[in-house]
Amino acid sequence: MNFSKSRACVIACLLALGTTAVPANAAPTRHEAENATVSQGVVDSNHAGYSGTGFVNGDNVAGSYTEWTINAPSAGTATLAFRYANGTGADRPSDIAVNGTTVAAARSFPATGAWSTWATVTLTAQVSAGANTIRATAAGAGGNPNWDYLDAEVQSSNFTDYQAETATIAQGVVESNHAGFTGSGFVNYDNVTGSYIEFAVSAATAGTQSLTFRFANGTTTDRPMTITVNGTAVVTGRSFPGTGAWATWQEISVNAPLNAGGNTVRATATTANGGPNLDRLRVSGPGDTEKPTSPGQPACSAITHNALTLDWPPSTDNIGVVAYDIYHQGQQIATATAPPYRLTELNPDFGYQLSVFARDASGNVSLSSPEANCRTLPAPADDPPSQPGQPAVSGVQATSATVTWAASTDDNGVRAYLVRDHATNAVLATVTGTPPATTASVPLECARTYQVHVVARDTANQLSTPSAPSASFTTAGCGSVPQTPASIAGGWDVPWDISWAPDGTYALVTERDTFRVFKVTPSGTKTQVGTVPNTQTTGGEGGLMGLDFSPTWNGTTDQEVFFMHTASEGNRVAKMNFNGTTLSGYASVLQGIDKNRYHNGGRIRFGPDGHLYVATGDAQQSGNAPDLDSLNGKILRITKTGAAAPGNPFGTRVYSYGHRNPQGLAWDSAGRLWSSELGNSSRDELNLILPGRNYGWPTCEGTCNTSGMTNPKHTWGVAEASPSGIAIVGNTIFMAALRGQRLWRIVLNGESVSTVNSYFNGTYGRLRAVEKVPGASAIWFGSTNSDNNGNGSADTIRRSAIQ
Repeated sequence: MNFSKSRACVIACLLALGTTAVPANAAPTRHEAENATVSQGVVDSNHAGYSGTGFVNGDNVAGSYTEWTINAPSAGTATLAFRYANGTGADRPSDIAVNGTTVAAARSFPATGAWSTWATVTLTAQVSAGANTIRATAAGAGGNPNWDYLDAEVQSSNFTDYQAETATIAQGVVESNHAGFTGSGFVNYDNVTGSYIEFAVSAATAGTQSLTFRFANGTTTDRPMTITVNGTAVVTGRSFPGTGAWATWQEISVNAPLNAGGNTVRATATTANGGPNLDRLRVSGPGDTEKPTSPGQPACSAITHNALTLDWPPSTDNIGVVAYDIYHQGQQIATATAPPYRLTELNPDFGYQLSVFARDASGNVSLSSPEANCRTLPAPADDPPSQPGQPAVSGVQATSATVTWAASTDDNGVRAYLVRDHATNAVLATVTGTPPATTASVPLECARTYQVHVVARDTANQLSTPSAPSASFTTAGCGSVPQTPASIAGGWDVPWDISWAPDGTYALVTERDTFRVFKVTPSGTKTQVGTVPNTQTTGGEGGLMGLDFSPTWNGTTDQEVFFMHTASEGNRVAKMNFNGTTLSGYASVLQGIDKNRYHNGGRIRFGPDGHLYVATGDAQQSGNAPDLDSLNGKILRITKTGAAAPGNPFGTRVYSYGHRNPQGLAWDSAGRLWSSELGNSSRDELNLILPGRNYGWPTCEGTCNTSGMTNPKHTWGVAEASPSGIAIVGNTIFMAALRGQRLWRIVLNGESVSTVNSYFNGTYGRLRAVEKVPGASAIWFGSTNSDNNGNGSADTIRRSAIQ
């Protein structure tokens, strides 16, 4: 095929089809401060370097403000750049509000060195179409800095992009070996008739919109496709001709009717050559981004030993609610189309903490309903399972052994087997299934003599008589073993994170629900140093979570300590000053991270590269995880100012994505980043984090074979783990387990996991924080039994030597 002729044909075809142009962002519009509304301040011109006719000098009082009015052609994201001068030696933080809602509390406006030295602080916020008010209110007695102007640039939301690599793919793979794609890659169709990509598309209103496909076809052969919307073909055999090279991308558009809310758009290959490489679908007009309102207070009725009816006041939505997701704590257990809903196959005599989330056809999920605490009745009189056979033990290794036993019988069926330490009754392994297997590889401690027994559990949650114990056996010795711990400090209320001062002389510890921060010395002296302002609880697992010292903190020239916490609008990364004795000041570093009752992530750590890594949960909206425009369900990599760190894979704050609820962050001796992650109902994960990788949620939970998704290095059943913090000593990861109530030991072999076993099974309850002690082969770890999922006992931080 003659390329120039082909290209001319493509251009003519695009013109004939009415290709949608990419709307250009408007240039920033300057709004001089001297023309704004000023409360408690004057317009001055006595310092050089200002723009316009002067600047605003606010009174030195908290609450003085300057308010600008900006006009936006459409709703969207505005970049707000404040030019200011601060000739003092102190920060002058300001609360920034858009249309009366604070979007950046106590935003830092640090000293500029002189009143004639001007600097710019930039943030982003959502604005409405038309007039918007932007108010900067002094957050401290020093007042605001001098304001010169506000530059505002609004990114239009007149279209919505959908990346092909996050769509449903049938007979195709995600690749990134040809330059010029957007997002994280593109889809290479298999060369067969019928291969397709299907996008879940939302529309704010019903009507005809333009569907623009960005594609590359490096062959000279046309690769036609049929485009269907909601199962109906809108164009059959549409030409996708050669583009000259696989790195040359072009666009083809078709017009199609969309329903308000959710739609499916499928592009299906019609010949044996398959489709072209497809980069993205751009849909003209804004999508439906409005979340349903939160459901009302749920209530339980008609409770039996294995079922109950859950009812709740329904939600409302601009288009319509299509489903309600029902959660017990952070685990989704059912989906209903409307209230009420009958929950079945529940555990008898068990306390459920139930919350409801509304979902619309576009996948938008509401905030959580209030929680209902309901307990099922005890099971009716029933025969418990028969006694399992005496277990036989084989294949004894240093960290595991294979245990086999004869099956139990039960009138209603055996649900699970528990392999227990005969000396302590601690559960070493739980085997489930229908029916559950009668053999298991059981993790064991090194250099210890065991007997084990097996207990069967039936569908009524009744336990059998324990089996006869196995013969005695002894595991081999190994290194990097946690020793019996010593108590460092007790009396905690959900200690969430531990961060050591760079000199290793003490650590700071956060309490999730009280928002307090404590200084703890190696000898156990515990002193409160402050609280983190603007923090709120979610009634679940939000609140004051992760913290970390600036890598160059010295208490004088660098006093910065960073936190992740839940606030009114969502989750934030913030910083405060700490002089070694007291926390002071407050500045929001990064906002725009959605919150919910559970799945808030929360761990932050400075990496070896000096940048801050932030683990964010999906906020119980699984569609956030694969969405590269969302900060949720990610590991972010940012600078101290909250900007995208240089070298990030997509040029944004996103470092990796496809996460459900990552909690632990730690680097091994080779500088590799590892992260623990909570699964839903099947598998918890340990992941080796690589830049730009998709870790699979919600398509995958645990290991799967989906193209473009990265598998975990190890998985656990959720009853054995529910992992939180991790620490690395030598080449061994120590992972705290919440539901599993144990400390997992995971020996690494380069990028792989060598051996896995656990310690302190059930001894100290739910474990969350774990951190290496500087300069020592030891860890600190903390329990969280006082949280809403624990037994209410006060928590303790302990020290364990690793030998």
